[in-house]
Amino acid sequence: MTEGVLIDKGKIESAGKMEEVVLIPIKEIDIKLEADVITPNSFAGKNAREIGNLPVWQGPETYPLSEFFEVIGSGGISAAETLIRIKGDAKRVKRIGEGMSAGKIEIEGSAGMHVGTGMKGGEIVVYGDADSWAGMEMTGGLLNIKGNAGDHVGCAYRGKWHGMKGGRIVIEGSARHQLGGGMDGGEILVEGNVEGFCGIRQNGGLIVVKGRALRGTGAEMAGGTIVIGGKIERFSPGFEYVSMVNSVKAGEVELIGEFKKFTGDYAISKRAKGVLYVAAEKNPEL
Repeated sequence: MTEGVLIDKGKIESAGKMEEVVLIPIKEIDIKLEADVITPNSFAGKNAREIGNLPVWQGPETYPLSEFFEVIGSGGISAAETLIRIKGDAKRVKRIGEGMSAGKIEIEGSAGMHVGTGMKGGEIVVYGDADSWAGMEMTGGLLNIKGNAGDHVGCAYRGKWHGMKGGRIVIEGSARHQLGGGMDGGEILVEGNVEGFCGIRQNGGLIVVKGRALRGTGAEMAGGTIVIGGKIERFSPGFEYVSMVNSVKAGEVELIGEFKKFTGDYAISKRAKGVLYVAAEKNPEL
């Protein structure tokens, strides 16, 4: 019997004591904020007043961060020694943690679009849901979403071909469409389900989905690995069956139970090197 997928949620340990900056929302946000300044890199070495004066965009206008958040505490000497804690919902705040290289952000609610975009290192924990484009083109670090995620997690941006290159994204709920699109490296681990075109144009890296997938899984895939622990509703026709496997270990992720191994997507290239593992018990017709 297939037991499914075991996910090792390894955490990034901080090097020493971290100084904490607390952001508390002080009013309702109507037009979404562009707040790429909310990173340990930007907060490091600054006191509460200096952090509050950092600029954020709302539509065509800029405002100080303190217009929307009460700021308590000071950043550490370096980004690695800085913890940012957002005490409340930030679903209308975009680009939190963009490009961060070290330190930690904890969001005690949901996060807006582009959380962790271009992330290079450190850790972000979202205790609610995350909107679309979470972890877009990230190269390192850990993005842990305790709830559900929107479309395009770990993807390449519009008009680009290469998405996530490194790091790890853990989604403890479900995700929507085009998870890992154009992915070149790193790991995306989903405890729940995904919708259409998971791993589209994937070139490398690992995607593990414990639940089901809808259609187009691995479409145009050229490399990397996808594991689906539940049922695939509409299997992509460009994959060829290889064998049955009883155990697979990929990096720090261990797969247990019986899986059917496929390679592809040969509908696009006869030299494709993508590998797709599908839970045998949930997909007897394949």
